[in-house]
Amino acid sequence: MSFRHGLLPRFRPCLPRNHLRIRSVPPLLSRRFHASSLLWGIKSQVLKDVGEGITEVQIIQWYVEEGAHIEEWKPLCQYQSDKAVDDITSRYEGVIKKLHFETDDTVPTGRALCDIEVEDGKYPDDNPPHEPRAEPAPSPVNDIAAATQAAESSLASSPPPPPPPVAPEEVPKSKSASLAVPAVRGLLKTHGINILDVNGSGKDGRVMKDDVLKFVAARDSAASIPVQPSVDTRQTESTVNLTPIQSQMFKIMTKSLNTPHFLYADELKVNDITAIRQKLANDKREPTKITFLPFVVKAVSQALTDFPILNAKVDTSDPNKPKLVMRSKHNIGIAMDTPTGLIVPNIKDVANRSIFDIAAEITRLSTLGKAGKLTPADLSGGTITVSNIGNIGGTYVAPVIVPTEVAILGVGRSKVVPVFDEAGQVTRGDMVNFSWSADHRVIDGATMARMGNRVRELIESPELMLLNLC
Repeated sequence: MSFRHGLLPRFRPCLPRNHLRIRSVPPLLSRRFHASSLLWGIKSQVLKDVGEGITEVQIIQWYVEEGAHIEEWKPLCQYQSDKAVDDITSRYEGVIKKLHFETDDTVPTGRALCDIEVEDGKYPDDNPPHEPRAEPAPSPVNDIAAATQAAESSLASSPPPPPPPVAPEEVPKSKSASLAVPAVRGLLKTHGINILDVNGSGKDGRVMKDDVLKFVAARDSAASIPVQPSVDTRQTESTVNLTPIQSQMFKIMTKSLNTPHFLYADELKVNDITAIRQKLANDKREPTKITFLPFVVKAVSQALTDFPILNAKVDTSDPNKPKLVMRSKHNIGIAMDTPTGLIVPNIKDVANRSIFDIAAEITRLSTLGKAGKLTPADLSGGTITVSNIGNIGGTYVAPVIVPTEVAILGVGRSKVVPVFDEAGQVTRGDMVNFSWSADHRVIDGATMARMGNRVRELIESPELMLLNLC
């Protein structure tokens, strides 16, 4: 039995003469079968618009590295915007091929964050072309030549090393330097002095009594002078990068100061709120601590009902026709000092909240802020801000407006001063300074003053707030 290439074996003895012989196998059957790997493609994870008019974010840290496998909806990186710190999750499952940005880099929306190798056909082609950062090609030959040239230049330009210092030759003492009369030797023994340490003024260098006394005086005077430790008073300089919070604050405040501000300040008497707080503190049925701030937030919200323009936002999308966006809800921001920097979460829909609800929300936001766990929802959507700098210190403050708002209130520290009551008698006055900043492009001084007066009425007479409560 023999085999031929592409033919089945012939079995002549087993087949009749008139049987059809199989000449060849069809081409398809003669081909060899082989295993093929799955086809793969590259998808770019593009930074989408995160909302609130944010056009760029800063990368805080990457959770992945090139060559690592990533699952769909798993976090890729953590970013910082002017609103919050949050994670960006992967839209694809695959292998990280390239990271286009590094930690602390600023990424504009629409740019590719990274390239992910995915199974071909698993995801639709929804990626716009990205613009990877240009990287200069390495040139080791040029680098070595440049390094050699720099080293030779450094050696040529450096001055020759100074000669080593020459130790002064010690003048040998005379053979009579150790000679002294018994009285001098007794004086040397009394003061514990080696005769060879004393320069003699006698004949042939002999040590005399006066020589010993001078030596003792010089030694004692040197010992009485305290040795001052050497202190390096030179100031050292170092360069450090801004933290993500500082970077965003730098950008926001730079943009804010393009808005013309004006300041309006007033002094408020808060004796009645102080008395209410003392009563609430003695009530064991109320576990929530009520500070001065919830009363201020509620008073601002009620005053905004009469002056809704201070809850608005300036729309300059068309510079030739700026507009005002009148917002219905009072989302009042609270400036907070946290370990990572200044952040401003806001209390949503204050008009429909009680003072107890406001106090509880402030506590919740403060706890999350100290732990660094505030969400974008907590930090976005603010309409006006209250900054209570008085809990740290300072009587007066000139706060800066947030770009998406037209007014901000700064509250100073309370102080006790003597004041006259309606009967002309001197009484105790718990006084607090309120400082308003407003966008002078759309807010005039009279409107701001009327708003400030309305807030002062509600703070000084907190019972007036009850008239407007639901």
